[in-house]
Amino acid sequence: MAGRVPAAEAGAPQPGFGGSGFTQQRPSASVRTRPIVALASINSMRFPVVLFDLDGTLIDSGAMILASFRHATRTVLAREIPDEALLAHVGGATLDDQMRALDPTRVDDLVASYREHNLPLHDELQPCAGVVEALERLHEEGRRLGIVTAKRQVTVGLAFRVLPLAHLFDAVVASDDVERNKPYPDGILRALELLDARPDEAACVGDSPFDVEAAKRAGVYAVAVGWGGIHTRERLEATGPDAFVERAEELLGRL
Repeated sequence: MAGRVPAAEAGAPQPGFGGSGFTQQRPSASVRTRPIVALASINSMRFPVVLFDLDGTLIDSGAMILASFRHATRTVLAREIPDEALLAHVGGATLDDQMRALDPTRVDDLVASYREHNLPLHDELQPCAGVVEALERLHEEGRRLGIVTAKRQVTVGLAFRVLPLAHLFDAVVASDDVERNKPYPDGILRALELLDARPDEAACVGDSPFDVEAAKRAGVYAVAVGWGGIHTRERLEATGPDAFVERAEELLGRL
């Protein structure tokens, strides 16, 4: 069950955050505690809480995702599907639902083939350009940071074992922590609950139209980013984000 990390355990590795304490058992949505920042500093921030998508926003995984979709559809269906169709629902629907849209009769086979190809590629993950520096700055300012992702907690853990990001986040909500994924607001609302925050205190940053729609439904400030390489700028802007940024460095001026 989700809950706060007891103070005595706050420094210990937690499931879903990677590190030597990571296990393959299914963790639930997680929250961490850290030293209290001066109230005056928090009150001066436009958004003391910032939530991030993971794929294409924090980690440069677009090419990896596309390669695994190609592998699965070629292996299981023995046919070529346009890249736009393969990536159309990335960042929103679960992997099962994405495969169901491609062929409802071969969902299990497609998912198994995708994961067989995709999981080893996590060892090669890299953060998106400029993201680590932006996150560190936001963290140093005392903002509470969270992740809301369509990934499962187990694959979030795989990413965090490779990339130096886990310590920067106070909460992680994955697809297996909520009933409905983006574009529904459930994940964002769960993260706000874990962080004891109101929608008007928060911004949500993501690279997909599903991130923007979920943010708007949750009543938080929606920031679309253009560096993910999964969805086009035109598609993102059509969803009406409150802000659009092309580089991670621009985030600081928007938040």
